[in-house]
Amino acid sequence: MQGILERIGLFTLHIFEKVGVLSLLFLETLRQLPKIQRKLTIAQMAHLGVNSLPIVSLTLLFAGMVMTLQIVDILLRYGAQSTLGGIMSVAMGRELGPILTGVVVAGRVGAAMTAELGTMKVTEQIDALRCMAVNPVAYLVVPRFAACITMVPLLAFYGYIIGTAGGYAVAILSAGLTHFTYMNSIEMFTEVSDVVYGLIKAMFFGGIIALVACHEGMTAKSGAEGVGQATTRSVVTSIIFIFICNYLLSIILY
Repeated sequence: MQGILERIGLFTLHIFEKVGVLSLLFLETLRQLPKIQRKLTIAQMAHLGVNSLPIVSLTLLFAGMVMTLQIVDILLRYGAQSTLGGIMSVAMGRELGPILTGVVVAGRVGAAMTAELGTMKVTEQIDALRCMAVNPVAYLVVPRFAACITMVPLLAFYGYIIGTAGGYAVAILSAGLTHFTYMNSIEMFTEVSDVVYGLIKAMFFGGIIALVACHEGMTAKSGAEGVGQATTRSVVTSIIFIFICNYLLSIILY
């Protein structure tokens, strides 16, 4: 029992240590934000946004289809099939869209950022930037942070549309619902705030992914093994903080 409590305590201390370090990096990023380099930011936005469209499309499309497939039988059993579109729209707008997009971006883009910066750290390129009087936070972190907080909400909105469309396809083709029933349900039960608050969540998730990835990359240990460990830590830590942040934001926003 004592060993279990010690592990829980160490994990809790580790979480608070990460929060503190990331908070300091966030403040430094805000301080360097006026020095943002537009070309680097646009390149990161293209890498983060456009190149992530295929995996976001597949993930949200099949998530919407599977969720509809699971709940449509229950709704039909109780004669509540007219609420299917609204349920899917609210679920995608509030939770599934932002969460799944955040997890996908953390796995794809966060890992790539960490590996890139970790390689720069190992090969002493970050030290070279300091020698040239270039602030690494302004040159490396700020463009990635700005790209993430801009593109992740856009990807989440795109995922919301794709996921709802996937639910529509299953509802029409498998459950026999009409187009009017599904779309009218969305209009009746979905409010603008359901989608807007989801996009606010996605913006926070994007900031978390960028800060965690940049921190882990810039503090990676030497060698290929160190970069690999930093990449793993980046993805795991980002996903943990995304779920914690999602819970806190759900309390505040809803």
